[in-house]
Amino acid sequence: MSEAGGATHATAAVERYIRFWNAETPGDQRRLAAETYAEGVSYCTPVGVMHGSEELIGFRDQFAQHSPGYSFRARTAPEAHHDRARLQWELVVDGTTFATGTDVLELDDGGRIVSVTGFLDRPPAGFDPDATH
Repeated sequence: MSEAGGATHATAAVERYIRFWNAETPGDQRRLAAETYAEGVSYCTPVGVMHGSEELIGFRDQFAQHSPGYSFRARTAPEAHHDRARLQWELVVDGTTFATGTDVLELDDGGRIVSVTGFLDRPPAGFDPDATH
């Protein structure tokens, strides 16, 4: 993937990634998962390790059940180089920032995400990172 092509793919991938986390219907979730993630995508964050879009859909749905109406959004413009993108994000619940973090996305040649490595910059109140290991 060329540097310029990488940045273009990365920008589009980040936009789809954000839309996936904010999808309101199961149909939108599945469509966006297919467009966003490569087969066997890996997701490694302090909250847990997941593989495949089905696990990501389940994780997203579980969070949405506990925090209906949440919003996942970028805090800054995403940065990209080669086959990587960095997204600094925030989760907003009931108009208040619930958590902030940084995700590093690795992309395939088609611009789909093959892996996500996430970090919590400001975890939710009461979050115990040792409880997830």
